[in-house]
Amino acid sequence: MAYSVDYELDDSDENVHHVWDNSIEPALTVEPGDVVRFECRDAFDGQFGPDAELEDFLNASFDPVHPITGPVYVEGAEPGDVLAVEFLDFEHKGWGYTGFFEGERGFGLLPEDFEEGGVHIWDLDRDVAHFVNGIEVPTDCFPGIAGLAPGEDGEFGTLPPRDTGGNMDVKHVTEGSTLYLPVEAEGGLFSTADCHAAQGDGEVSVTGIEAPMFVTARFDVRKDMDIAQPQVHSSHPYTPTGRDEPQYGTTGIAPDLMDATKLAVRHMIDHLEAERGLTRAEAYILCSAAVDLKVSEVVDAPNWTVTAYVADSLFP
Repeated sequence: MAYSVDYELDDSDENVHHVWDNSIEPALTVEPGDVVRFECRDAFDGQFGPDAELEDFLNASFDPVHPITGPVYVEGAEPGDVLAVEFLDFEHKGWGYTGFFEGERGFGLLPEDFEEGGVHIWDLDRDVAHFVNGIEVPTDCFPGIAGLAPGEDGEFGTLPPRDTGGNMDVKHVTEGSTLYLPVEAEGGLFSTADCHAAQGDGEVSVTGIEAPMFVTARFDVRKDMDIAQPQVHSSHPYTPTGRDEPQYGTTGIAPDLMDATKLAVRHMIDHLEAERGLTRAEAYILCSAAVDLKVSEVVDAPNWTVTAYVADSLFP
């Protein structure tokens, strides 16, 4: 698609914040239709690089976490409006990481299953992330965090998503998609960060393929829309190759959706270990980067079904 960049926001300290707060001064003010190119640090704020080892990952501080580039004030955006953010391009910097922490720290979907942590540093080509045993995960970059400042005054953490967006980790907000965000503060005050080169639905280990990245987006103000929480229009494929393809699925069945999700992922880890020769740690990392979770049914009480899917095309 044809476009020209009107403004650039680099990742220098004056353009980065670590909380949601409608009192933060805008880093930039734009008109509807303007295009902005954001530079985004990785989720752990550059505490380690592409040569990192497991200890570097495990010792990373969560204070601060999620360096967010912005905020951008969009002229004419008022509370009750909707800010449309059209994502035009993503450009990673050639590397990323996926990891999980020691179980006692309680992060991720299955902390009780992994006493020790693990990490994989990915070499990223333009379209592929390289894993172990010749496994290749197609990349389709997106921002884990994209949102507006809340209308309520004060500082709010970046980990939980909220009505105005934030850390939603919706893997379909890729190039060509449009994210619609309800405006609560004047100007919207849009910020983005926590970019992923790829991610499985669920981000089960607590990280996707985390990667520093450039994000290019066009803004528009929609006064004809009325939404309570974020919505997205996307042509993102629902399989890694973008076409119908063979996949292997493991089900989790339980009277609680979270318990069913845990079972589906545990069964997928079992499958990847037994049939694909991965260690359990490698399988957990691959689940977070490339295994998709689907809610298969929520109508057959007392048990619900969640299914985890992995595409055959990832494996040599």
